[in-house]
Amino acid sequence: MPSVMGLLEERERVARQRVEALQAELQEAEAVWERFVIARQTVAEVLAEPPAGEEASPTGVTGERTARVASAVPGSVVPAWREGLDPDVLAPDY
Repeated sequence: MPSVMGLLEERERVARQRVEALQAELQEAEAVWERFVIARQTVAEVLAEPPAGEEASPTGVTGERTARVASAVPGSVVPAWREGLDPDVLAPDY
C-alpha cells in the first residue's frame, strides 16, 4: 500500500507539470496578443499621417479644395461644419 506522503508527492508533481504547461501556453498567448497590439498601433499611426506630398492644414483645407483630414479614422472626432466642407473629412463610420 502506497504511503500518504508518496501519494501527496505524486499529486504535487502532476500539479507542477500542469502549472509549467499552462505558463508556457500563457507566454505564447501573450506573444500573439502583443503582436496584435503592435499591429493595431502601427496601422493607427499610418492612418493618422497625411498622404505623401500633401500637408493637411489645421482646418483640413489646403488651397482651393478640401483635403482628407488625417484624423478621419473610425472613432475620430467629427469636425465642425462649415460651408464647402467635403463629406470625405468624416470617418467611414459616418
